[in-house]
Amino acid sequence: MRPLPAEPSADTSAPVTMRQRAGTKPGERVPVILETAGEADYRLIDSGDALKLEQYGPYTIVRPEAQALWPKSQGPLWERADAIFTGDTDEDGMGRWRFPREMLGETWPMRLLDAEFFGRFTSFRHVGVFPEQLAHWRWMKAQVEEARRPLKVLNLFGYTGVASLIAAKAGAEVTHVDASKKAIGWGRENQALGRAEALPIRWICDDAMKFIQREERRGSRYDIILTDPPKFGRGPNGEVWHLFDHLAGMLDICRELLSDDARGLVLTAYSIRASFYSIHELMREIMRGRGGVVESGELILRENAGSKQDGDAGVGRALSTSLFSRWVPK
Repeated sequence: MRPLPAEPSADTSAPVTMRQRAGTKPGERVPVILETAGEADYRLIDSGDALKLEQYGPYTIVRPEAQALWPKSQGPLWERADAIFTGDTDEDGMGRWRFPREMLGETWPMRLLDAEFFGRFTSFRHVGVFPEQLAHWRWMKAQVEEARRPLKVLNLFGYTGVASLIAAKAGAEVTHVDASKKAIGWGRENQALGRAEALPIRWICDDAMKFIQREERRGSRYDIILTDPPKFGRGPNGEVWHLFDHLAGMLDICRELLSDDARGLVLTAYSIRASFYSIHELMREIMRGRGGVVESGELILRENAGSKQDGDAGVGRALSTSLFSRWVPK
């Protein structure tokens, strides 16, 4: 998942040149819409007027959402919000939280897909988990549970480690990489919350690009790679990462890190002005000669207020959150 904005986990070296690859491009499935309608401690209650109302564990939270172009449909529910983010409405803009009902603590426990972790009110409006990723996490969890061996999972730009915990609880050996010391510390707190210290997770505080370059030289291999890079970031030594400059080189190295019996390479891209077709075609070029299929599209959250919203259909609106592209072997 995305790194904490205060300490981006992006590499800042010169762009890596993408290798010319021979062979047929993988098949394709487009467009693919992966939907999250809610899971245990999360649901999107309503959205509109450039805002979203969500349930995170015991709290209802209001945050900016530029893609919510329509009006709100559940007006009275907004009046009962426990926390409202105010300030800069940019994705990584700083601001503060307002608590209209009562003051709340900085953290609270949550649970998704059998993983326990802390939600947290941060100054960048994020709360420690990106629930639209549940669509990828369910897929990953199924791959790990169905395998007849412990799969090795690499979680790049791993943020607070929810995906890493889900993978490890399912039986994977996980390498979690993020350049933010705060994110790594938060991930370890999450692991301790669930009394899961014995799970096989390597917590690595490092620049993602530098790490995978070393892994390629070492000949390391992984069965599943999750990568969720920021659109822009500064590394620990002042280097600069631009998604459009560095993404191709990063995915190129990730392909080299895939095992012969790999189960998938997953890319999620947030807050960029691009079509999913751009990352779809990039992924197909990267995976030339490996067979399989590249499926690309959007991750969406489906409103679920607990009551019907569209007449008799009872289906809430879909809120698009990000683009994705995923290579799978078949």
